[in-house]
Amino acid sequence: MLERIWSGWRSAYVAAAPVRTGEDAPGEGSVFTRLLQSGADDTETHIVHRGHRCFVVANLFPYTTGHLLVVPYREVADLDELTGEETADMWATVTDAVRVVRSVYEPDGLNVGLNLGRPAGGSVPDHLHVHVVPRWTGDSNFMSAIANTQTLPESLADTTAKLRAGWAGGSGERQ
Repeated sequence: MLERIWSGWRSAYVAAAPVRTGEDAPGEGSVFTRLLQSGADDTETHIVHRGHRCFVVANLFPYTTGHLLVVPYREVADLDELTGEETADMWATVTDAVRVVRSVYEPDGLNVGLNLGRPAGGSVPDHLHVHVVPRWTGDSNFMSAIANTQTLPESLADTTAKLRAGWAGGSGERQ
């Protein structure tokens, strides 16, 4: 028998995300574009790695500690809008991010994926990004299921520092 645990607060979070089109907000760009244009230091913005055509940032609303986002610099909404070079660099960077997360956090498994479009759960539907989420056996517990509370064992700044060090230490370098 299939059992379901409802996490209704997630739908409220997704529903609260602004819907934008180029006409609605000309020149603003996505949260990722604004992050890159902010001029703020990578430590402040939680950027873990900058590549040729994409970058890696710690998720500000992580499902678990170590949750990363791999984001192309160019703001596009769907995979078919990427150039061949962007696609190759993005997936190579996703592979590197998985390697770093495994090295730094030693999770039991990982979720890697995209939410394309608002109906799919995409909270930034105009700028695609790949989630790399470390998972541990039993990491979903009663706190998130019934108490609308998430427990994370370290600060986002600590998470970013560990992942950046893992990347710099060779865990993220392509073979």
